[in-house]
Amino acid sequence: MKIRNVRWWIAGILFVLSVINYVDRQTLSILVPTIQADLQLSDQQYGNIVSLFLAAYTVSYLVSGRLVDALGARVGLTLFAGFWSLAQMATGLAHSAVSLGACRFLLGLGEAGGYTASPKIVAEWFPPKDRGLAVGLYGSGAAIGATLAPLLVVGVAAQFGWRSAFFVTGFVGLLLAAAWYLWYREPGELACLTEEERDTILAARRAEAAAAPSPPLGEWFRWRVILTNSGIWALMLARLLTDPVWYFFQFWMPKYLHTERAFTQSELASMWLIFVAADVGFFVSGLVAGALIRRGQAPRTARLRVMLGSAVLVPLAPLIAGAPTSAGVFGLAMVVVLAHTSWLVSISTYVLDYVPQPILSTAFGFIAAGSAVGGILMNQAVVWTIANLSYAYCFYAMVALHPVALLLLWRYTRRAWALEAAAKPSD
Repeated sequence: MKIRNVRWWIAGILFVLSVINYVDRQTLSILVPTIQADLQLSDQQYGNIVSLFLAAYTVSYLVSGRLVDALGARVGLTLFAGFWSLAQMATGLAHSAVSLGACRFLLGLGEAGGYTASPKIVAEWFPPKDRGLAVGLYGSGAAIGATLAPLLVVGVAAQFGWRSAFFVTGFVGLLLAAAWYLWYREPGELACLTEEERDTILAARRAEAAAAPSPPLGEWFRWRVILTNSGIWALMLARLLTDPVWYFFQFWMPKYLHTERAFTQSELASMWLIFVAADVGFFVSGLVAGALIRRGQAPRTARLRVMLGSAVLVPLAPLIAGAPTSAGVFGLAMVVVLAHTSWLVSISTYVLDYVPQPILSTAFGFIAAGSAVGGILMNQAVVWTIANLSYAYCFYAMVALHPVALLLLWRYTRRAWALEAAAKPSD
């Protein structure tokens, strides 16, 4: 049976995979008060476990992008989704800080692969004017997953115990990985694609390749052009600076509400409100950038304009610590998270516009590794800060991150990167 607009169905599957990715990631932070009490974990041990996840996430970003480029999106995404789902299920068997940390390390190795495969798939199926919305769609799965996690995880754990939450969510991920492998094919091979849409997609890919031809890349050359490009480094540093904001709200906001605002385990389900705002940010970014592109602005310029708006709003974060009521905390947190996820979609799509397709997943993985390194640094800084100062200083630190990152991008990525100009006959 032929299906129209198959590329949006594919984006929808990436969205669902992103949802379960973030449900798996959030399960621990949502249940941390219960798990800490059961396994006798200190805040330092919890912080170390989160850092283990992020360390594995960093390594996987550096490796998984290259694997996806080599294996293709079908096999690559299946491999990583299946692996992280098994790691999630194994977490339900943990009985100590060591075994819990090992399981979260394995989860990090798998989860990063979802975010190096997805941009490659979007670049293959979507023209530049629609890429922001497609990235926003699967990116919003992160916030939807984080929105559902408090409701789903707390509900399952309340009925069957905290370990069952890991088993259930991991099993769902395995089913999705199997479905992806059985159904997905490349644009020219997918049986349900209409002839008209296939011709349109393949013609667009040929036109894009003709506009920016790329030489065959050996392994040495692939990494040389990545590591010697100042724009790639600027994008990596921008992710390193700004992604810790998102990690803080995922991993530490529930503990902040529990410790500083006296929320009970069941009341932490209200975290879904913050992640609903994140969903809005994911979609707004793609819609606004797409509208600017349709009015004639260059894709990267449109995305920089959206990021400018985010860089103005995220610095409101310190007001959260001083808010006198829970309503004020949630309202301000929703504004900050909305602005940050809008930024995250824009910078992710900016990479698709900036990096040539032959090295896209590899380069995206290198850039995103900066995100995980920033998360590790943030995590250890938070552990020290709450032990020696207070949570308020964590919010103060968010003031300058996005403005500095925007200046880096403006300085080093304004000029288009022509990959063929860097090639030499000897390569």
